[in-house]
Amino acid sequence: MQRVQERESIVFVGVLKNQRDLELLRTERWYRIPMRYAPSRRYTYLAFYQPAVFGRRGKCIRYYARVLGRQINRRIRLLPREPEHPRAREPYVCIRVGKLHVLRHSIRNIIPRRVTFGFTTLHRLRTAHDLLQLYEVAPIEQMVDDGLRRAGVEAIAQPVISDGRRRCRLDFAVRCRRGAIAIECDNRASHRSPSQRARDRSKDAFLRRLGWTVVRLSEHAIVSDLAGCMDRVRAVMQKLD
Repeated sequence: MQRVQERESIVFVGVLKNQRDLELLRTERWYRIPMRYAPSRRYTYLAFYQPAVFGRRGKCIRYYARVLGRQINRRIRLLPREPEHPRAREPYVCIRVGKLHVLRHSIRNIIPRRVTFGFTTLHRLRTAHDLLQLYEVAPIEQMVDDGLRRAGVEAIAQPVISDGRRRCRLDFAVRCRRGAIAIECDNRASHRSPSQRARDRSKDAFLRRLGWTVVRLSEHAIVSDLAGCMDRVRAVMQKLD
């Protein structure tokens, strides 16, 4: 029974912004979260995502640790050498952790995803090989990629679009004679919050100003009716050919 409970222990996944944060974690055994973003849900472990700024050791989760305690401090007390930081006076949750454990195999961000905070279980953390498995997210991008190939649609995966001031990454792009289609795959976990929906609307408006036609495919539609999703894409293609 105790082993089952340990496997199902809740893990909170945080982000290490840079190498300095990793060194603080290793040497001083604490991690900080802005009070306004701190979760109310209880968790037993912390895991740490290393973004692209870590170079070859980035875009993955390598380390985790057990939570020993929490306290609230202003950022200036945690990082006294940064008194001019714009959030120096803001409250942060300082989480004390125990020994830093190294995962047997790193959890990779194979399909580039924006990683913020999230919850999983200790069992999934120890067994997952990529973020989709970690969060039990359906591999909808792979499904759409396969569907487009079978439908004979030539699509570019993960292109970056820019107007010189703003840039964004698409899931897929399809070029037509009279325009281009941006295909976005929306999974439930990442696109259900009001803030993310607002970002999606802003992204869609940006793309439309540049002349793109946006097709958003929900996780439910992709999983339950992939053929219907491909019909939607082909219908838009016919209008732009």
